[in-house]
Amino acid sequence: MKNSSIDTHMGTIRIDKDVLAQYAGAIAMECFGIVGMASVNMKDGLVHLLKKESMTRGISVSVQNNKLNLDFHIIVSYGVNIVAVSDVLIETVRYQLEQFTGMQVDKINVFVEGVKVID
Repeated sequence: MKNSSIDTHMGTIRIDKDVLAQYAGAIAMECFGIVGMASVNMKDGLVHLLKKESMTRGISVSVQNNKLNLDFHIIVSYGVNIVAVSDVLIETVRYQLEQFTGMQVDKINVFVEGVKVID
């Protein structure tokens, strides 16, 4: 299923998963302690920091029973509390996406793929 859909009394609204991933990525980048999204190369196990234009590759969106499930692959700043950063990310993204789409967010998984020292 490429799109998520919402049925209303006036018709159906379809939202592309890439739109949801872009919006979720923009929200995530505003959270303290997150440097960026990560791309993991399965062949050699290397992790790459994604540029802002391609950050959606670090976010996976799926829809089941009209509920959103998201996977974030992130790189955090050195010295931050990873649990606190993850909690803020989950709560912020959940609230903003539910307000944006009107759909319920069922699950958000956070995978910390790396740590980066910020100058």
